[in-house]
Parts: sequence; C-alpha cells; structure tokens
Amino acid sequence: MNSIGSLSAQNNQLRAYTLEDGLPQSQVYDIVQDKIGYLWLGTQGGGLSRFNGEEFKTWNENDGLQSNYIHALAFVNDSLFIGTKNGLSIKIKNKFTNIEGPRINKICLINNKTYLATNIGIYEYRKNLGLIKINLNPKINTSIINDIVFDGKLFWVATNKGLWKLNQIKQSARIIERHSAYDFTAAIFHNNKVFAAAFNQGVLVLNTNAKTYGNQWIQKPVRVTDISIHSNNELWFATDNDGITILDFETHALKKKINRKNGLSVSYTRKSILDLQSNIWIATSGGGFYKYFQNNFTHYDQNTGLKGNRVYAVHNAKNGIWTSNSEAGMVKIDSAGIQHIPQEERLSDVKIKTITSDNSGNIWAGTEGKGILFKEIMQVDSIVVDTINSKELGEDPIITTDTIAITVSKNHIIDRDKGLLSDWIRTIQVIDNTVWVASYSAGISRFIYDPKKKRIKSLKKFTRKSGIEDLQIRDMKKDSLGKIWYATQNGHLGYIERNKVTHLGNVLNQKTAISTLLFHKNILYLGTAGRGIWWSNLDQKITFKKLKGRKKPYSDNIYQMIFDDKNNLWAGSERGVDRIELNQSNDIVDVFHFGRNDGFLGIETCLNAVTKDDHGNLWFGAIYGLTKYQPTETTKATIKPSIHFEDVEVAYRSVDSIQLGAWVNNKSVLKLKPNQTELSFSYKTIDLDHPNDVEYRWRLNNSEWSPWSSDHKQNLAGLAYGPHYFSAQSRNYRWEESDPIMFRFFIDSPIYEKAWFQLTVLVIIVLILGGYALSYIRRVKQKNREERNRLQMQNHLLSLEQKALRLQMNPHFIFNALNGIKAMGTNNPNRMNTTINTFATLLRETLYNSRKDHITLDQEIQTLKHYIEIEQLMASKPFVYDISIDSDFDPEEILIPPMLIQPFVENAVRHGILKGSRDGELKVLFHTSEEHLHCTILDNGQGIFQSQKNKTNTDHQSMALTVTRERLESISGKDSLHIKEILLNGNSVAGTEITFKIPLQTDY
Repeated sequence: MNSIGSLSAQNNQLRAYTLEDGLPQSQVYDIVQDKIGYLWLGTQGGGLSRFNGEEFKTWNENDGLQSNYIHALAFVNDSLFIGTKNGLSIKIKNKFTNIEGPRINKICLINNKTYLATNIGIYEYRKNLGLIKINLNPKINTSIINDIVFDGKLFWVATNKGLWKLNQIKQSARIIERHSAYDFTAAIFHNNKVFAAAFNQGVLVLNTNAKTYGNQWIQKPVRVTDISIHSNNELWFATDNDGITILDFETHALKKKINRKNGLSVSYTRKSILDLQSNIWIATSGGGFYKYFQNNFTHYDQNTGLKGNRVYAVHNAKNGIWTSNSEAGMVKIDSAGIQHIPQEERLSDVKIKTITSDNSGNIWAGTEGKGILFKEIMQVDSIVVDTINSKELGEDPIITTDTIAITVSKNHIIDRDKGLLSDWIRTIQVIDNTVWVASYSAGISRFIYDPKKKRIKSLKKFTRKSGIEDLQIRDMKKDSLGKIWYATQNGHLGYIERNKVTHLGNVLNQKTAISTLLFHKNILYLGTAGRGIWWSNLDQKITFKKLKGRKKPYSDNIYQMIFDDKNNLWAGSERGVDRIELNQSNDIVDVFHFGRNDGFLGIETCLNAVTKDDHGNLWFGAIYGLTKYQPTETTKATIKPSIHFEDVEVAYRSVDSIQLGAWVNNKSVLKLKPNQTELSFSYKTIDLDHPNDVEYRWRLNNSEWSPWSSDHKQNLAGLAYGPHYFSAQSRNYRWEESDPIMFRFFIDSPIYEKAWFQLTVLVIIVLILGGYALSYIRRVKQKNREERNRLQMQNHLLSLEQKALRLQMNPHFIFNALNGIKAMGTNNPNRMNTTINTFATLLRETLYNSRKDHITLDQEIQTLKHYIEIEQLMASKPFVYDISIDSDFDPEEILIPPMLIQPFVENAVRHGILKGSRDGELKVLFHTSEEHLHCTILDNGQGIFQSQKNKTNTDHQSMALTVTRERLESISGKDSLHIKEILLNGNSVAGTEITFKIPLQTDY
C-alpha cells in the first residue's frame, strides 16, 4: 500500500482562470473592480479584458487602445484610466483617448488629483492639459516611480532610488527627506502605518502617529510587487518568487502562504484585490489570475494524490474513505493521507463502479465485466527484532523481540464462474453476512461467501422468472424494515421481501430512468434522469409526488442523493450539487447550489458516488475528482445585488452625451424628438460567484412587472408621445432582489399634435365648415323633398300594379264561365239556370273582393267553393273536390290576397281533371308555419307536362297562371311557386301538384 502522506488539499480555495477560459494573456499585471462589479484586467501583450464571472471581453490596439502592454489600471469617476508602456489611455464607454508618455507603473488618486507613477518621475493628468510632468528633486524626476501614498499630511513616494517623504507633490514641494536608499517597489498606508517594500531588504514599517516614525523592518517577505489590506486586518504581499505571503497587521506574524505548494501554478504574483462579494483575486505573471475564496469544500484530484480524476464510487468504511479512480483501481483516504491500493492484476484497466463494506471492515467492490473484488482485511501478528550493541561494555549484543499487529488484505474474485448472474455489477448491499448483488441487466443475486473455501453458498437468484419485469437495474438499496428495493432504467420500481419479488412497475408514469434511491425517516426518494426528485411515505399507500417548492434544484438530472446531519437533502447533478432544505411537509424551503465558483471543482457528479463519514462530512465523486464537504456554522454571507444601466440606445444608437450613473433614480429627463420612439435599455447585475443565475424584470411607467428572466436588454418601439419612465430590477441566485433603477425620458409630440397648432387648425376648419353648412343643409332638404316625392310615387305605382294584376284575372275568369254557360243553353236549360244563379253569386263575390287588398282565408275558400261548383255544373265528366285547413289560426283571422288561388284551381280542373281518363279528384290544402301560409293544389288529371304537349300552336296559353305567378313573385319573391307531376312507380303520371307560400298575415 503506497501512502501519499497527509494532505490538506487547500487548492480547493483557488479557482484558476487561464487562456483556456478566454483570458487573452496569462501575464496579468493589474486588476480593478468597477462599481457595477466587473473585474478589469491589464495584461502584458493581450490588452485590456473585462470579466463578469463567466466570460471575458477584450479590447486591444485594434480597438483603439494605445498599447497591449498594460501596467496599471484605475477608475476616475466613470472613466477607466489605463497605464501602458507608451503612456495613458482613457476609456469612456467604448472609446479610447490616448496620450503618449513614459511607461506608467501605477495610477494614484489623491485629494481629487490623478498622479501617475512613471519610469521617469511623477506626472499629473489634467483634463484640459493632458499629462504634466511635476518637477521635484532631480533624483525623483529621473527615478522609476513605483508607488505613491498619502498619510493625511505627507506624501510617500516609493522609487528605485529610495523612499521619499514630501509635504506636497508640485513644483514648489519641499523635500523633507529620503528615508531609505533602497529599491522600493510598493507602499500602502493603513491605520496610521506606512508599509513600504524594499525589493531585497523586506518591508519597512513607519508609524505616522508617533513622535518618530521609527525604522522597523519585516525581514520577510522580499521581492514584493504589491501590498494590500484584506479581511481580518491581514497584510497581503504579492511577490515575484514565492506567491502571496499573508501577515497579521499588528503582530506581523505569518498567517499563511499561497504559492505553488498549495495551488498556484507560478510563483510570480503581481497583485491581490478584495471584491464586493468578499472574494480575493490574485493576478500572476504567467499563470493567469485566481479566485481565492473561503468555503467548506476540499478537493482531491490527480494532482493532489488520486490515481485519476474520475471518481466512480465512494464509500465510508471503518478504516477510512475508499474510492475508485478511472480504471486505475482504488485509493483509501484516512488520517495518514491518500493511500494507493495496489491494483489486482486481473482487474487492470477495469472500472470499479460500486464499493461497500461489511461489519468486519472487508471491502466489496463491483466491477464492469470482472465480477466482484472481495478484499478481505485481516490483522496478523508481526515479530520485530531489535539488536542492542554492547561492545563498549565488553558484552555480547543483546537481541530483543516484540510482537505487533499489522493490517493485511487478501483479494478474492467472485464472478460468473462461482455462480453470479453476471460479471457486470451495478451495486452491492451487504447485510450481516448476506451479500446482495444487482447486475446491469441479468437480475439480482443473494449469497453468503466463504473466504476459506473461496466459494459462495446459499445462492438465490432473482430474475424475470422471479417477477422482476425490468432487469436493467440502476440502483438497489435496503430500507429500515429489511426490504431490498431496486430501480430500473425504464422507471420501474420493486422490492424483495422474504424471497418474494413485488414489482410495482412504472410508479411515476414517466418515460425516465430512476437513477438513485434514498431512504430517510421512512420516506423513499427517487432521483430521476431528467424528471427531478420524487418521494413517497412508506407508512401510507405508495404514491409518489414530485419534490417542489418556491425554488427548485438547479438540474432535474439527479445522479446522487444523501442527507446530512442537519436533515438537509443533497442532490448531485451534471451542474454540481444542491443543498435542499425541506420542511415537515417535505416541501422545498430553500436551495443552495454549489458549482465550480463555490468550490465544488468536480462539476459533474458520478452516479451514486456519494457517502457520509463518521464526522458528518459529505464526500462526492465527480468526473474531475473527489470533493469533501465539511459542515461549519459559518457560511459566506450573500450581499444584496445592485443593478446598473449599461447603455441606453435611441433609434439603435447609444446615447453617449450623458453619464448614465448620474441620470438614474433622479429627476433628470432625457428629451427626445417626435421621431425618436424606439429605445433600447441594457442593464446588468454582476455576480462573480453565480454569473449565470441572475434574473431580471422590467416595466414601463406603471405597468405590471415583466416575468423574471435572464434577458438584460429590452427593446421598446412605437412609444406614445409624452413622459415615460423605464424601471428594471434584478435578483441573485438566492432570490434577493436589488433596489429598482429608473430612467426618465420624454418624447416630444410633433407639431400637428401641439395644442396651439390643433386649436388653430380647429378654428380654420370651423370657419370652412361654417361656410358650407347652410348650403349643405339646403341641398339636403331639397334632396329629401325629392326623395320623399319619388318614394310616394313609387308606392302608388306598386299599389296600382297589384290592383292591375288582380283585374287581369277577372275578365279571363268571366270569359271562361260565360263560354261554359253558352254551351249548356241548347243541351240542358235547367242546368244552365242553376249555373247562372251560382255564377251570379260568384261574380258578386269576385267584384266585391277585387276592391280589397286582402280578404280572409274563409272568404277565399267560399269563393273557391262557388267557382268549383260552377265548374262541376259545366263539366263534361263528374269530379269531386275537398278543401282542408291545418292551422292554429281561425280561417277568419288569416288574410290573403283575393283571387290568388282560383287560377290554379281553374288550371287543375280544365287542363288536368277534364282531360284525364280517371274520375276527377281535386284537393286544396292549407297549412301555416311561423312565418308563411302554405297552399297545395292536387289533381289526378293527365299531368301538366302532358297537357302542355297536347296543346296546339293555336291554343292560347293560360293567362291566369302567368299573371298569378307574377303576383306571387311580387308578394313572396322568386322561387315561391313549385309545380310538379305526381308519379306512380317512378314512371306513370298520376296528376299534378302545385305548391306555393305567401307571408302569413292576420287581422290582429
């Protein structure tokens, strides 16, 4: 067993950002943070870069930057001052102003003045004059200036020719003294003390509130490039040969070192800064830059002792944490450090996917394709021999022996040859001396292993025949009652109790794999591949509910689950791990996510590679190593997010004429022209720890807030004229909300919408309309009179037309009747007299009715009866008739135009019945609907079409039928009359049917 030794794994507190992450150059000489939260990096050769916690944006000489070699950065108001090897660049928004000059080593803001420490003295920047050389002592003017600090009274200038003390920095300044003649590279003032670093001599400490400054030296560190004060009053010294040295501010005692031994890739460091979220960032020359942050994670990987980075299985045994690495076997982590376990030759290049132990501390490891490795742990006695040399005493050497117990192990391979269902092992559970083994796709085996005889006994196999319907098992666990539960690739769940399989089937009704099982307080939790976490209380009927709450886990792909000692549920996914706080109802109260920026450097977790040790620490296996989480009472406090406007665009062009910071949340109003109705607002909250978890919402004026989303730009088009204000708000990954920010603007209305212009136009329109009003009224009145006269004439004509149509029928009817009476004169005088009397009655009724527009249906029926009786008297053959009514109305209430039906009856008698071969039958039927009076006339004559065929060219057409059709069209419209022949057996003619309808009218 090879021991790597004790390892603190402090590199878990460092997160490197290099060229692979998008950094343009690995030599970072300066870092500053702006008020929004962005980190700005000055590199040697890569130009200027801005970092938001996830992505880099770079500016270089092609974008207008004076030089890609940057030595110093500083913010002056909203402008970024960039000290380069060729002078000063000033970045305002996305534009650069370049001023040539010497190399600038540092930019110092003192008493509202901007001083530049250069390679040839001190310069001051003035907005209207540019760079101005400040002539001081000739030695200072020709020195390399590395730093300038102000203690409230005096200026301390660190140069390569000494540390200078001045009462002011201007041409008439009085040089008080040169304190030391060494090469001073950095200085800082804090709590009445000046710390000045001499390159090879150490750090000089000067007390500014004492009678004498003193001359105290800190011997180490040396070769300091920068001095910073960080949390807990710590002095952070960046060096060019030994990383970062951290000293106590008061005692100057060494507290810690951050160098290549504990995570830095290079020893040359340039600077360290503390950001707004209490992270410390370290700039290096050649290694990029690092994020240093306190957290509860310790990370192990191949660089810190593991055999490989991929950790497939983790298990807490009696003698330490056992883990498998890639295909390189197992390691054990205990108080002695990381110990490599020699790999069994038969298992070389084989993945160990599950590890467990029994009550005796023996290790059981399941492999892919090679069965089970059973590592039998034994204590054996070893004799130690010691020889004492006694020659000086003249005696023989004394030999002593002692017996000590040492731990040894013996490997056993259990595979298909010994009875297993499969050599592909998914998971193992050891209960007392009984071993349960779940294979990938062959089922579950249960057995007892006899290491002395190297064979298994009491073997029991559970397969499809036993009731396991889905053999693609993903996990297997034991509950508190001893049941063995299994979950499958196809979402099935089941358990084995007393050798009986109970297969519950697809309990989630989801097409998803159940990746992991977890029992806690008699609740079964299921972690799925893409559907989140589900749970069911085993004390009740097994019904699974999805784990829900105000917040949700960062991923629904659940690879690992475990509870810590505080009853928090931890879930591992492809994005890291989530700590989920649950209430008594098993609802999610809160979710804390830990990813790479939070110290969980392993990123994507591996299936079921999680365990908890005897001290309550959690161990997570991932594709990039092994991570231990050690719970503590202190956690990093989150800060309330702040949101800032980054840009305001009008008609797709940035408004560069204003400083956005000064216009937010105040009464300043941006005045816009009438055609400027398209605006875009860009806003941003920088969270260097969780850059992808910031959400935003916005609103215009008093409208409702938009839903939370990751969008941080909003385009507004077609805005109304007048005053507006745009508001935006953000929230961080903890759902803590920022204070809203507001931007006011006013869109001026066009001239045609001005009140004075509208009033003027209105007056002109009124005058113009007034001029036309009287003439228009006169024209309208004249037109109305003409239209009224025209309508009256039209109505009169229509009335005359109706009467004319009725009068057309009467002569025709009289003509036909008189012809019939004339024919009877010589043959049957008595019959002629009866016919004349009936005809006189009919004629009187007809003349009386013709004066009216409408008569009652009863009157019409009486007239029809008299007419039909005349026809019976004059007919050459007998026929019968029948008139019937089917209506809810009384015939005396229904109104009908006079002489409307008689022409059809006449046509049926004369051209149908009298010319037919059968005894005549005539039927007249009336019925009413909601809106119409319907009339049907039936005869059994020869048929209307046959009758028309038999007419000769000299025969006159039935004038009455034509006139009546015209009457019906004027009353009911077209297609109101229908005439058809009655057919028997589809071909013989049995008569004629005439139907029509007229609007229903009543006398009330």
